[in-house]
Amino acid sequence: MSGQTTKQSIARNQLYGVLAIIGTALLWSTSGMLIKLIPWNPFTIAGGRSLIASIVILLIIRKPKLNFSFYQIAAALAYASTMLLFIAANKYTTSANAIFLQYVCPAITAFIAVPLLKEKTRLEHWIAIFFVLLGMIIIFLDKLSGEHLIGNILTLSSALMFSFVFIFMRKQKDSSPLESLLLGHWITAAIGLGVTLFLPLPVFTLPAVGAITAMGLVQIGFASVLFSYGIKHISAISANLIAVIEPVFNPIWVLIVIGEIPSKNTIIGGGIIIAAVTGVQLVIAMRSNTSYILLLEERKNGEN
Repeated sequence: MSGQTTKQSIARNQLYGVLAIIGTALLWSTSGMLIKLIPWNPFTIAGGRSLIASIVILLIIRKPKLNFSFYQIAAALAYASTMLLFIAANKYTTSANAIFLQYVCPAITAFIAVPLLKEKTRLEHWIAIFFVLLGMIIIFLDKLSGEHLIGNILTLSSALMFSFVFIFMRKQKDSSPLESLLLGHWITAAIGLGVTLFLPLPVFTLPAVGAITAMGLVQIGFASVLFSYGIKHISAISANLIAVIEPVFNPIWVLIVIGEIPSKNTIIGGGIIIAAVTGVQLVIAMRSNTSYILLLEERKNGEN
């Protein structure tokens, strides 16, 4: 009976993990909408939102377990590098290039998850990765540019770091990975606000202050809590694939807030991405359910 309870508990935690990463992607996706309200330098925005996010995390965990282990520090550095490199990339390449290249990271994670995590990348993962990339190409088909070499290199570097965030966070699945994000926000805040000292002072307006507060509290603060929970219960590649629905949510927020109707390419590409991500999760759920049924049959045969 205890085996059945354990199996049910694992399945329930996996479901909650999937929902947590979906929530994370949903909150991350609000950045494009909020950032339009903040006429500040990107480093100031990154530093400000990370400072607020770190306060949110501290209020939630109260007594952070900072053991400064290799994986805790590595995840923090990878997280800070992801945000800072992505900001720098946007200064040297188009936004479409930056977003598209950033989300090649599921493919990167698929390769490095096996040697570092011993988590097998299955056929359904590779199929989902193919359709995710196809959907991304359709969304940004008329916006991608082959120019901006430096910016594209920076974005690919950001994607690599983003992949390591999933890997090193997953490495802490038996402890508390949230502390890594706390450290990452401290690093980003220090660098971002440090750079701000050498730039023109930001103009503090009510919409700008409200937007940066929302980004710190919800878009990146509460999202960090959901992400740290979700990554404890599902594999790095699964979490990474779910996270790619973030750019699909972006035009939905624009539609709700501004009333701008998404393009046909966005609807088609977004549909393909959502179908791919949903499909791979259904296959994983079916496999888990099959394993559970086989376990019950083995127990029943053993009792007979």
